[in-house]
Order: sequence, then C-alpha cells, then structure tokens
Amino acid sequence: MTAFHPHLVTQRLGVARLVLWATLGVLVVAFFRAQILEHGRYQLQSESNRLRPIPLPAPRGIITDRNGKIIAENVPGYTIALLPGEESAMRATLWRIAPIVKLDSAGIERVLARYRRAPYVPALVVPDAKFDVVSQLEERRLLIPGLLIQPEPKRYYPDSGVAAHLVGNIGEVTEAERGQLRFAAVRLGGLVGKDGLEREYDDSLRGADGLRFVEVSALGHVVREAGAAPTLPPVSGSAVHTTIDLDLQRYIARIFPAGRRGAVLAMNPNTGEILGLYSAPGFDPNAFVGGVDPAYWYRLSESETHPLFNRAIQARYPPGSTWKLALATMALRRGLVTLNSRMPIPCRGGLQYGNRFFRCWKADGHGDLSLTDAIAQSCDVYFYQLGLKIGLTSLLEDATTFGFRSLTGVDLPGEIRSEFPSGPEYYDRLYGARRWTAAVTLNLAIGQGENAQTLIEMVRFYQMLASDGIEHPPYVVRPPRTTGVNLGLAPAQIAGLRRAMISVVESGTARGAGRFTTVTIAGKTGTAQNPHGPAHGWFIGFAPAEKPEIVVGAIVEFAREGPYVAPLVARVIARYLGADSTAESDLRMTLPTDTAPRPMRLLPGAGDDSTPEELTPPEMTPPQDSAPPQDTSHATTVPGTR
Repeated sequence: MTAFHPHLVTQRLGVARLVLWATLGVLVVAFFRAQILEHGRYQLQSESNRLRPIPLPAPRGIITDRNGKIIAENVPGYTIALLPGEESAMRATLWRIAPIVKLDSAGIERVLARYRRAPYVPALVVPDAKFDVVSQLEERRLLIPGLLIQPEPKRYYPDSGVAAHLVGNIGEVTEAERGQLRFAAVRLGGLVGKDGLEREYDDSLRGADGLRFVEVSALGHVVREAGAAPTLPPVSGSAVHTTIDLDLQRYIARIFPAGRRGAVLAMNPNTGEILGLYSAPGFDPNAFVGGVDPAYWYRLSESETHPLFNRAIQARYPPGSTWKLALATMALRRGLVTLNSRMPIPCRGGLQYGNRFFRCWKADGHGDLSLTDAIAQSCDVYFYQLGLKIGLTSLLEDATTFGFRSLTGVDLPGEIRSEFPSGPEYYDRLYGARRWTAAVTLNLAIGQGENAQTLIEMVRFYQMLASDGIEHPPYVVRPPRTTGVNLGLAPAQIAGLRRAMISVVESGTARGAGRFTTVTIAGKTGTAQNPHGPAHGWFIGFAPAEKPEIVVGAIVEFAREGPYVAPLVARVIARYLGADSTAESDLRMTLPTDTAPRPMRLLPGAGDDSTPEELTPPEMTPPQDSAPPQDTSHATTVPGTR
C-alpha cells in the first residue's frame, strides 16, 4: 500500500480537518474573550495609550474686605508642561526648549525630579509663562513631542504688600503636607495656602480640581485636545468675606513710617472684628505665585528685618507703660484703690526699694498724684507702689485671668503666646529658690521684666476697656469659640479709666496727638526697653472716647519713645471715623518737654515751611549686628518707662 492510497489520504485529510477546526475554535474563543468578555480591559489599555489625563486646577475662591473689595482674586495665566514619557526623551525635549523658557541645567533637573515623584501626571516646566514664551512654543509645537500648554487661573493680589501678612501666600503642596489629613486629597503639584488667610481658610478656598484628556500620537505629539474624551470640570473654591476695611488698610500702609519695623492693628471694640492688620516690613505675595524666585526668597529669608515675620501676632515686646492700665484694672477690681487714691510716697524721680533705686522716667518727679493723674502722666513711682500693694501672687493670678498668658484665638496661623510668669514658682526656676525678692514686682508693674506681650494681646485688653469690660475675641472671618474674659469692673470704674486715658492724649504723655482729629481719643503710650538697641514705642487708643467705635494699637521698633507713635494711631482713628482734618504732609508732633521740645516728623513729606533740622527724627536704625526682637529677653533692672 502506497502513501497515496485513498484510505490513507482520507485519514490524513480528516486529521487536517480536525486540526483546522480546532485551531479555528481556539481563535474564535480567543476573539470572543478579547472582544466580548475582556472588551473593557483592552479598551482601557487602548485609551491609556491614546489619551493622557491632564488635571484642571480649580480657581481658588476670592477674598474680599467687608465692603466687597477684592483682596485676592484669580487672573488668566499659562502653564507649560511635558506629558509623561521616557525620561531620556523628556530630557532631550527640555534641552530643546531651554533657550526659549530660560531653563538651565539645574532647572531641568528640578523638572525631572518633579516627574519622578509623580510619573503619571504632566511634568510642570513653567508654572507662570509669559505670553511671548507661549507664542514661541506654539509656533514649534509639532517639533516638540509631549508639549502641553494650558491656560490656568493664576492667583493675584491687587494690593500686594499692603495686606501681605494678612492674606498670606500660596505655594505647591509638599510631601510633608500631603501626609496631613487636611491636604491628603491634594494632588502632587497642587497649590495650597502657605500663610495668612490663604492657609487658615485653604479648605474653603481651594475647591476641587477637574480632569480633561488629550489625544496623542505614537510619537507623543498632541493631536487632539477638545473632545478627545469627556471632561470633568473643576469646582471653584468658596469666597471668603473678611472684616477688613481695605481702604483703612491701604491708609495704614501709606502713613506707616517708611523704613521702620513694627505693626498696626485696628479692630471694632464692640464686636472683635479686625478692621486692619499691617506689619512692616512686608513682602510681595504675588512673587510666590507659580513658585518664588530663589534670589527673592534668599533676600527675604536672610534679611535682618525679617519681612516674612507678622509682627502683629508673632512678635513679643515688653508692653511698657501700656501695661499700667492692666495694673490699674487689677487694683480697682480687687477694691485696693479708687480712681482718686494716692500712694504713701510721692514721686520724687524714683523709689528706693531695699538696696536698689528704681527710677521714674521723669527725673525731677511728678509729685503727689491720684490714680487718674498717674495714668495721664505715666508715673512709674506710683505704679511701683501699686504693684507692691497688689502683691506678686495676686498680680500673676489676675494677669492669667485677663488672658495675658493665652492665645487670643484670632483666625490667622502662627499666633504665639505672650510671655508672662505663671506663678512665683517661675522665679524659683529662673533664679533659684529664695534667690529673688519681691523687687520683681516693680518691674512687672511698669510692663518690663519677665513680661512680653504681642500687639494683638494688648489691643484685645484695650478692647475690653473700650467696650463693656467684656472680651470680644478678635477675628478676621469667623469669631473664635471662646468664652470672653470679664474685667469685673463697674461701669463707673471703666468710665474713670477712659477719662484718665483721655487726659493722656489731651495733657499727658501723648499730648499733641489729638490735634489731628476733631474726635476725642483715649489712649496710652508705652516705651519698651530693648537690650538690642533703642527702645520700642507703643501707643494704643480708641475713639470716640465716650462711645468707642474703633481701637487701634501700634508698635514701632526702635522708636525710642511711645509719643512718637501716638500721631500714627490718631490718624488711623480719625481716618476711620471720617474726622481726619490734616494732610499727610502736615503730620508733625511736639513732644512733651521731658523728652524733646521740638517738632518731630513721623512720616515722610513734610510741609514746605519746615526746615531739615526741625524734621529730622532721632536715629532709629538698629546697629548692623543687632538682632530683631522677635522673642525679646528682658533685664530686671529697669531705667524707667513711659
């Protein structure tokens, strides 16, 4: 039988037919599985090869003042990014566009490092591209694989440095921040608030990012953007409405002494609403949008003036004579004195206590004074004795009760606690048991020694004097949920303290400040001793004194005397109440004869009738080697304050 016998051929044909049908069956099953059963899987893989996801940043909510004026908003901007791909290909593309986008080797490495952290999202190259750069890249789009140019909302602060410490700034979320529950949902490369209101209310302002897709070719070129796939639109952040009076904020920034360090805080004493918060020197928050320039950041971080430092809530200063109202309140509250009480020893320029002589700021003395007169003249000797009358333990207890060791709870990040002893044991730890005397009370009594307060803390106290004796905690957007402090004074006692503070402005240590306004101002000066250089100047005042509508506090570093600061506060108060009767160029003040009997200019732009000798203020610039008094250390030997 041969190999081609009909029987053998038929047999082989059957086997071949069986193999063919089996093969076709396997193919049909495979096709059915791939096209029917696993259709979704392969479609997703195909779409992943064809489409690239592009995050759509949500516009941040706007921030407005109490009258709806814009403090922070969004304007159109452009970002330049590269779609993720092979790192070598991305590096080559970056070198190709480097001359256009002004990218050096370090910048290229930063882009690639960003890509390695998030290889599934576009690698950001230029976060805030100028239009001419965008135009040049658009002309070369076909030659640059993976190039992505996208319009995005850009944060903008119209008044920039005027409200820098208040509004804060934004920046790219860090890995450490993404580890916090609050920022866990923020994508890598997303923007969050870094300071100020932007940080405090980031959850409301941020919104929710959207998502769109672009279609790319096998070479990575974008071939279609619109309609490549359904888009998930972003959800804008919520608007934040503040209590700030932007016109007043601008005015404060305009009249604050040029080149000086310090802060001004204005608030409504009847509600706790902050009307203005200014800290100098400042910075430009717009410079942080899209990433801060390293050179600018270096200048800010290395500057001895610490412009990023919010001196209204983050700096402690000895309160000086502004503290004397707190001491008077303690004594009145305990029934130890009345407004007409006099001390056993009249002021003769100082007080001998043990083997030490504590001086008054007025060398020839004030004589025999009542409490009201002692406040007006800021007599140190009177308050030395009043502090001893209250006693150290009671003084520390009352200070704690009044909240001088607590945070105010203002809705701004970074507030620090004031420094004040918790009890006598504090001195045991500081100096050793039985190695100190009650003389520490004399320093505390006039706002020196181990006593350093923030500006917002002192304004909060004067707010109580300006209202009904009950604390209305300061706030910018939402009031804190805290129980208000009650000074425990009768209405007549509060009225008496206000009359004494009126005397400060009309005939006391701040006389002359009130001539810039037609309203009656009550206030108190203070001179804070500074171991790093000239003393700091305080003034806190409110008006109208009979029914206050605004309380303003100011601290100017190295101002030497509190009276130098009084006109600044008076002008802010007058501006808010619509009673300002002078031009800025006329702002001069004749200080009391115990300090300097000549007109002193606080602000630039003197009138034409002034001579340079009249208008040159004392040197207020600190020595080059001096440290900014952020957390001041305080000597216990006090030369006297006002």
